Amino acid sequence: MLITNNPAADGKYSGSVETVYLAGADLASVLRKVRDMVHEGHALLTHPLSGSVKPGQTCYKSVAVTREKGALDEESLEIIESSIAVAEKLLEDYRLIDLDLISGALDK
Repeated sequence: MLITNNPAADGKYSGSVETVYLAGADLASVLRKVRDMVHEGHALLTHPLSGSVKPGQTCYKSVAVTREKGALDEESLEIIESSIAVAEKLLEDYRLIDLDLISGALDK
């Protein structure tokens, strides 16, 4: 199965792969959906933060999980939880950097 917020990935794979398309969702929302699916018994087939693009540098994310449900896969749960933590930490860092930059201009 494919969980994605990327319209190009949805367009390419929706006819051949069971796809959960999250139109307009942000990175954190995609990761949380994947976490929910892991809790339902799906296991990760791709790493949620794979690729050389940092989570804060892309708005699109596609993650593959097993179609079949089984027992809770502890390794998948660990990976998705740590991926969510990394993404949320980076987003918070970007918020603080943005605030600092705009404060420098407006607090004169």
